Amino acid sequence: MDNRRIEVPDNKNYEYALEQAYTLVREKLLSIKDLERHCDNSASKYSEKDGKRNIKVSYLGEEYTVILPDIDVFQEEVKNEIPFREKVLILHYLAQAKGTLLSGKYITFRELPEGPVYFRTFSKRTIQPLVENFGKDTARLLDIGKNFGGVAADLGDTSIVIPAFSRVPVTIVLWKGDEELPPEGSVIFDANIQDYLTTEDVTVLSEVITWRLVRKLYQK
Repeated sequence: MDNRRIEVPDNKNYEYALEQAYTLVREKLLSIKDLERHCDNSASKYSEKDGKRNIKVSYLGEEYTVILPDIDVFQEEVKNEIPFREKVLILHYLAQAKGTLLSGKYITFRELPEGPVYFRTFSKRTIQPLVENFGKDTARLLDIGKNFGGVAADLGDTSIVIPAFSRVPVTIVLWKGDEELPPEGSVIFDANIQDYLTTEDVTVLSEVITWRLVRKLYQK
């Protein structure tokens, strides 16, 4: 699956689009002949039990299980249902993984295929909420981010690296601003991300991370 043009369906068609995406990625996974070897590409753990193939994948600091041929995604001992779009995201990561190691080079969303075209939407859904909720007290980002396996980085005034997947870190950077300039933020990625997720996947992943952080901030 390559970095195809981002399609942003309206609410009426969004569920249908997800179903189509699920069907395609399911077919992709089931067509892989040496699944155990392919799992190495995503640093996931493969096993077989009771006639089923199991894949353990790390996602946002927690372990998820994918079972084939059913293609079910769940967390053991956790009863909360995983949002369907996140199931698709996890499956996309597994199916598209090329095994590319971290490059150590940061890129922005604008540097992804179609990134400049969709940056305004990306910023509205991710960067703006982060700045609005964490910009005045950036230290809170570090405290909240630790709940998702995040570790501090040395960028901006405050930054944190969230291990979205084993080979896909997402880095959030915030600047406090001052009397003349408002707070600012950025979401950046290792250059290898294009070997694991499409640009649309990156948008979904970044939005999921943003709102998990924001919701956690206001939980009592």
